[in-house]
Amino acid sequence: MVGEEVATRSVAYYRALLRSCGRRGHSSLRQGQKLHALLLTNGHLSNASSSSSSICGALFHMYAACGSPAATLRAFQALPFLQRTPVDWTALLSCHSRHGLYADVLRLFRTMEVVDGVLGDEVTMVCVLGACARLRDPVAGAALHLRVVKRGMLFHVAARNAVMDIYAKCGWMKDARKMFDEMTSPTVVSWTVILSGALWWEGLESGRRVFDLMGEQKNEVAWTVMVSGCVEAGSPREALSLLAQMLFGCRRSSYTQELNHVTLCSFLSACAQAGDLTVGRWVHAYTTKTTMDACDDAHRVMVDTALIDMYAKCGKINPARCLFGKLSRRNIVTWNAILSGLAMHGLAEEVLLLFSRMVDEENIRPDEITFVSVLCACSRSGLVDEGRGHFRRLEPVYGVTPQVEHYACMVDLLGRAGHLEEAAALVRSMPLPPNEVVLGSLLASCSLHGRMELGKRLLGELVQLDPLNTQYHVLLSNMYASSGKQAEADALRQALRRQGVRKAPGTSYINVGGHVHRFCAGDRAHPRTGEIYAVLDEMMVRLRSAGYSADAAGRISRVMDSYLGDADEREQALFAHSERLAIAFGMISTRPGSALLIMKNIRICGDCHSAVKLISRIYGREITIRDRNRFHCFKEGTCSCSDYW
Repeated sequence: MVGEEVATRSVAYYRALLRSCGRRGHSSLRQGQKLHALLLTNGHLSNASSSSSSICGALFHMYAACGSPAATLRAFQALPFLQRTPVDWTALLSCHSRHGLYADVLRLFRTMEVVDGVLGDEVTMVCVLGACARLRDPVAGAALHLRVVKRGMLFHVAARNAVMDIYAKCGWMKDARKMFDEMTSPTVVSWTVILSGALWWEGLESGRRVFDLMGEQKNEVAWTVMVSGCVEAGSPREALSLLAQMLFGCRRSSYTQELNHVTLCSFLSACAQAGDLTVGRWVHAYTTKTTMDACDDAHRVMVDTALIDMYAKCGKINPARCLFGKLSRRNIVTWNAILSGLAMHGLAEEVLLLFSRMVDEENIRPDEITFVSVLCACSRSGLVDEGRGHFRRLEPVYGVTPQVEHYACMVDLLGRAGHLEEAAALVRSMPLPPNEVVLGSLLASCSLHGRMELGKRLLGELVQLDPLNTQYHVLLSNMYASSGKQAEADALRQALRRQGVRKAPGTSYINVGGHVHRFCAGDRAHPRTGEIYAVLDEMMVRLRSAGYSADAAGRISRVMDSYLGDADEREQALFAHSERLAIAFGMISTRPGSALLIMKNIRICGDCHSAVKLISRIYGREITIRDRNRFHCFKEGTCSCSDYW
């Protein structure tokens, strides 16, 4: 397209070529740069003629459309001072905004108005207001709002929406709602601005009310915002319910758009949180049957990464592996997704091999998230030397400054392996204050290894950081009970009772036939309770025949949890733990021999871990339990964690 023969072409021809590059965007940047070089060589930019000014303007707009902000600014500065129009300034501001340089947008805007004396139009103001919203600067936003009012631009819907967006993003919801209520015909953008603010600052319930009021104005962006709000609020079930409404309820109305990559990623995140493999597979099928194959490469990678994460978190690491292996394009987020999934499943050796491949063969630079996965994998498999090595290389080799998450992983790794003095020394050497995760990991290791005095000191610090978290009191109670100090365990329980603090109940979920069933310990609210407890009775008989006996230390330690007195009552409490109820329900609701996936909100106890291993062998079932920390895949009497968790 660009060659020696165009050297003698007219100015109009060069301008047309530059405009063509600009229309095609970043993909034509190289061609635009060649044109720029040719124009310099031919002297078209070296004089002050009107034709030279015309080409300078076209060159600037080409860079603004497809170049870097630095190149765009240089081209802008080459424009004759008196010929810089509001359109040129707006193009410069938009280029910086597209590249996330929002502070530069405000700085350039001040230069435009104060130094150059150029007043922007409503398009300029919308660009500047958008940058201010992303900076979440309410003071600058209020000043810009005043400018908009003085210039009579508030009647432009786009400008009003942009001001509302600043207030909504900064938490000034009263001001945002006041502006919204003054509108006679709010657009879908207006509604979406208020919806986003309500979800972020006022909670899911408030957001849902706004969403319902939108009626037929809901578009794909509004649905995506609502779904993302549900996911971020920890309500994946409601997000998946919205999927059904969006796809099937909306088909009876005028809404016929396909799901875009942002919506798909939100739904996949909800599936991952809820462990809903059925819907996750449906979304996967949707991505292969729709126009996703023709979408932008970066968007395709986003969806593929979300699919890998979904499969891993739904207990299906093999499909995640398979999908990862088929990808022709991967970024650091994709690598982090597969490494995190493998670490969650306790596949530390595979994590380390894949990490080496990523760094040595693919030349991908690891980031902070990568090392959280690597160190977690080492911790969950007891690979102390490997974990130490990676932690020591974080900053000197990879340029990653250790964060509190990395210290938490190392403390957990060292503590589990019995290196408590080294773990405590690492905590003392931290350049930033240890949080409750770091200290909680060390306390858990003290409980595991019976380090009573250190545990008591840590509990005092943890109560200051997180006074309502009963998990730490339970750990110390376990230490007292397992060392025979029942009086101290009882005293701790009584102290919590006086303070009105109660342990968060263990809750398990199982998805059967597309319906999620929830169980708490000792639950008798399910419609099929009679059948469930009949299965549990039969299960206990078969477990005892196989040599099972309830873990004595576990029974004692759960005096605090269940507030029960004698041994029979404590054994009964173990017998009706939430995961066992979910397993029993799965037994009566699925075909013999089919796999079960249970989601649990807290760590599985040692007694249930031993029992479920036997259950998997006795009943010929593969039972996967995702607890707060990791996956446990029970099969033929063994667990994927190798009893190290």
